[in-house]
Amino acid sequence: MITARLFAKLDGLGYVFVVFLVAAAIAVPVLALAVPRDSPFAMPPYIVALFGKYLCYAMLALALDLVWGYCGILSLGHGAFFALGGYAMGMYLMRQIGGRGVYANPLLPDFMVFLNWHELPVAWWGFNFFPYAMAMVMLVPGVLAFAFGWFAFRSRVNGVYLSIITQAMTYALKLAFFRNDFGFGGNNGLTDFKDILGIPLHTDATRAGFFSLSALFLVIAYLVAKAIVSSKYGKALIAVRDAESRIRFLGYRVENYKLFVFVVSAVMAGIAGALYVPQVGIINPSEFDPGNSIEAVIWVAVGGRGTLVGAAFGTVIVNFAKTYFTGALPEYWLFALGALFVLTTLFLPKGLLGLLARRRETPRPPAALSPMTPQPGAAE
Repeated sequence: MITARLFAKLDGLGYVFVVFLVAAAIAVPVLALAVPRDSPFAMPPYIVALFGKYLCYAMLALALDLVWGYCGILSLGHGAFFALGGYAMGMYLMRQIGGRGVYANPLLPDFMVFLNWHELPVAWWGFNFFPYAMAMVMLVPGVLAFAFGWFAFRSRVNGVYLSIITQAMTYALKLAFFRNDFGFGGNNGLTDFKDILGIPLHTDATRAGFFSLSALFLVIAYLVAKAIVSSKYGKALIAVRDAESRIRFLGYRVENYKLFVFVVSAVMAGIAGALYVPQVGIINPSEFDPGNSIEAVIWVAVGGRGTLVGAAFGTVIVNFAKTYFTGALPEYWLFALGALFVLTTLFLPKGLLGLLARRRETPRPPAALSPMTPQPGAAE
């Protein structure tokens, strides 16, 4: 059995992880912009955008690992917080289009003009200001997580029941955002973004900049999560995960511990969604699909639940495989993904990083005793 002490040592890889991300944030823009395109060291723009998207997914996985790996909350609805952060960013980007849209309306986005809307909905007020939009990126997922957690954790909903409720939450949001009546673009969502803070989005420099920004925010998210799980509060979270009834008996307010970490995790997921939208150029209700949240669980499981670094590691591995196999064998990819999750659960319950820790834990065979070495139990 892999002990908590070994996993604490394994988290030391996090420092290597941080250094690698900082180095990538510096090196990738150089390789994408400064190196000539015909050089073998040049990085194509589509690779920069692809790995920038992976970093956003890695931040979502890290947020999920914080609640699942360290508090035992298996959330199948974290994609909802990711999508809400993305919609907040998308609404800001839509307001920046102004009169440059198809219908040249300085106030209303094109889809509202097409649907004969005459006034901007209240939910869109303030999104023409960047600070307000960024506040909503964190507040909307955070408030939803607080409201959901307040009722769920105080009602002592646990285990599979909590997982089902989180999945129902994200599916309900998907249905709500599909409706044009709510003013969020309906099935088509929000797209055709032009710029952010006056900087054009569709340039190589902007793509490289967002890659670096995503890498740095992933570092910040890791450091925040690491600080939480390494503190006395983090030890209490692990105790809640392993023996919740005993912790309640000792007088701890378990629901408060769960609520705090759930809200922090939701805010992280919202920021990841906000970084994701400018890089892919669209946000629509499909991001709320429960399958996306389940896929995030697979990323964490493959990399290593309860390791933080493993969550990000598994995200990159699975998504890189998905990118390759959906092109090479598109009809078999979903079967492969399901098989990967089953095999990981059966044979690698601690993920790839857990396999590494198990190898470290394997004791070395004892050295042969020399004739002069006193045997155990021998008389002195």
